[in-house]
Amino acid sequence: MRATMAQLCFRGIVLFTTGVFFALMLNFLQIQRLLPALKLPFTSTILYSPWWVPFICGTASAAVGLIYPCVDQKLGENQLYKQEWSSVMRCVAVFVGINHASAKIDFSSNLQLSLSLAVLSVGLWWWFDRTRSGFGLGVSIAVIATFVTQMLVYHGVYNYTERDFLYIRSWLPCVFFSGGITIGNIGRQLAVHDSIDLESKRHLE
Repeated sequence: MRATMAQLCFRGIVLFTTGVFFALMLNFLQIQRLLPALKLPFTSTILYSPWWVPFICGTASAAVGLIYPCVDQKLGENQLYKQEWSSVMRCVAVFVGINHASAKIDFSSNLQLSLSLAVLSVGLWWWFDRTRSGFGLGVSIAVIATFVTQMLVYHGVYNYTERDFLYIRSWLPCVFFSGGITIGNIGRQLAVHDSIDLESKRHLE
């Protein structure tokens, strides 16, 4: 069932806002790890990041969240009425936990960090998704977003020491993968809500 333009716009706004929130949260956690000596207050930590980073993350989140239900429908993996908002909120909580682990836990090596987060990220997909479309889109998002980030570092948009960049590169694909799964589940649940509304209106008519 096709969504109306108003419903798509509402979904886009919700997904954009969610993406901005996730970007600010991740930035806050990582700066607290990389720059602990500065002891920046929360507002200064937010401002430490370029203004365009949350905007790009919000835009990407809106695109991903709108694409997921479409791909599900094309592949015949429509999950309508199979999830509740409580499940989506648990997925968000696990995603936040993965981000927190990448920032707060001291692993013995970057390889151990990568493997640990990879297991957690695949576990998040298995527990809250289990679809081919979700896994494929998650991997695609991780590859593309990591490549774009490395290009930004290569061209000097981001400035990291070699040690810090090796650390960031070790967790970034897993965070992008789990973030894509999380945003996708939010987008799916918003699509479920819209479908229920349209079905109710059709019955009333």
